[in-house]
Amino acid sequence: MSEDNAGVEIAFDEILQRLPHRYPFLLIDRAEDYVEHKSIVGIKNVTFNEPFFNGHFPGNPVMPGVLIIEAIAQTGAVLMSKTLEVDIERTTIFFMSVDGARFRQPVRPGDTLRMEVEVTRARGDVFKFVGKALVRGKVVAECEFAAMKADKPQ
Repeated sequence: MSEDNAGVEIAFDEILQRLPHRYPFLLIDRAEDYVEHKSIVGIKNVTFNEPFFNGHFPGNPVMPGVLIIEAIAQTGAVLMSKTLEVDIERTTIFFMSVDGARFRQPVRPGDTLRMEVEVTRARGDVFKFVGKALVRGKVVAECEFAAMKADKPQ
């Protein structure tokens, strides 16, 4: 691995090439500080227009914790996709497990989620990660998770 990749930014158009997710389930707007096989930071700008705020909760909009974890996982998937040069037409990255999920404070419209993800282990097509989501420098959620690359059925 070359440290030359430190600080690499990944714009929205590349996110669309790296992940199969689309509105309303694409939960990462861009990424920064990508280091091959090692780490990445995902950015999600949370707006009042998110479809989940209509029911979670009327008059008190809070981003569901499971979607914060999904945003962390999508950030890890971008790291895997770029590191392994995945062709999303032929391959999918599947979320395999999540452990130790903790939620520290609510995420609301206007917040910017910063998802910091680090690889703890990579063996072939399976990666294990530790991730956390921050708002204004404070941890709002954290977890360990795993993902795998698998060929799509033809």
